[in-house]
Amino acid sequence: MTQQFRKTRFRLHHSGVDLEVSALQRDGDRTPFVFLHGFGSTKEDYADFVRQRAFDGHRFLAFDAAGCGETLSSELSRTSIPFLVETALRVLDAVKFDRFHLVGHSMGGLAGLMLAHQYPERVISFVDIKGNLAPEDCFLSRQILDYPETDVDDFWENFIARTHAAPAFSNALYAASLRHKVRARAVRPIFESMVDLSDNGDLISKLLGLPCPKMFMYGEEFATLSYLGHIQSNGVHLAEIEDCGHFPMYSNPTAMWKEIANFVA
Repeated sequence: MTQQFRKTRFRLHHSGVDLEVSALQRDGDRTPFVFLHGFGSTKEDYADFVRQRAFDGHRFLAFDAAGCGETLSSELSRTSIPFLVETALRVLDAVKFDRFHLVGHSMGGLAGLMLAHQYPERVISFVDIKGNLAPEDCFLSRQILDYPETDVDDFWENFIARTHAAPAFSNALYAASLRHKVRARAVRPIFESMVDLSDNGDLISKLLGLPCPKMFMYGEEFATLSYLGHIQSNGVHLAEIEDCGHFPMYSNPTAMWKEIANFVA
């Protein structure tokens, strides 16, 4: 087994915002992997990368997005998908990852798609774990419109309650830590950005246009997504995870890591 990860911090400034980004890293002599977590999650979703023998020797980076986990932001209202993409680029420059395998879940899958679309020459492969591709994917983020609240804290508490009660794999586990993992003032700008891109961003075309190998991973609860057949017929490898909904890293991490390892191999 290669060395354990280490925790690092990066002080950044862009778009008028001061950031202190909290990250997990591992050095190595093989191609880097970069992980972008989903909304309501943190870099620790991917810490077990270093426990997977299939990835021995690969460099590793996962970091908390602005408004999430241990990353500090001076202006949470500026948090959006484009902002998260620019932050990722700044962190990648700091660790000197020129080309890398990219893995993103949900919000991180959307940010990863936008990053790969803008800089396709840097992405060796892209694993999209139920990242937003179409309006139907906004079952979490569209609640910012479907349940309008003037008070951000009220919306956040009600969102957590709805998520906790939803009958899906790992939803209660996910919801139980949301208060600790996301700052309430970051929720609205993130959700509004996700909805706008899902509705208007031509995301499926962006995914299909990437020159690198692509995998779309989803839990069995999402096997009826309308676009699965279309993206598969256009070269995207599909990975359906059994006993799983939106969160394979919580519901079935063994299957998730196995699919990623087999894909990049």
